[in-house]
Amino acid sequence: MANSRDERDPLSPREDTRRDYGPENNLNLKVVISLSRGVAALNRNTMKNMKSYGLTSSQFMVLEILYHKGEMRVCDITEKILSTAGNMTVVIGNLLKDGYVEKMDTVGDRRSYSLRLTPKGREIIERVFPKHLEILREELESLEEEEKEELVRLMKKMQRRED
Repeated sequence: MANSRDERDPLSPREDTRRDYGPENNLNLKVVISLSRGVAALNRNTMKNMKSYGLTSSQFMVLEILYHKGEMRVCDITEKILSTAGNMTVVIGNLLKDGYVEKMDTVGDRRSYSLRLTPKGREIIERVFPKHLEILREELESLEEEEKEELVRLMKKMQRRED
């Protein structure tokens, strides 16, 4: 069957659309597609949880980092959650409007400020985060502990190339 997918490999393209870019490039493409699909699957379920509390993923990430790290400058938050300054302005504006965070002046720099959780922000993250952990556990339960550790090691190895 020329149009059927290879049943052994769900990532293989249909025979009539297969392109050969050489073994290394084909494998690189397969890695990226697999990573993207894995992240998309995780995001689908974690996003449902966040959305049920009226949060976007960026809002959740800001609340989570403030919950675990404490008061932090906006530029540091932006860097840690891999966001852009433009997006962060909107995210922070909404978190301020909703009363989840508050601004703290940075001593010696009137142009910069830090954020910290309000009691309302602490309350919401303490409700959302346990469910988030449960979803991650369910989504990753098919991997053995050693496989998870290897995945972390490999991702860190890729990140070092960026530095």
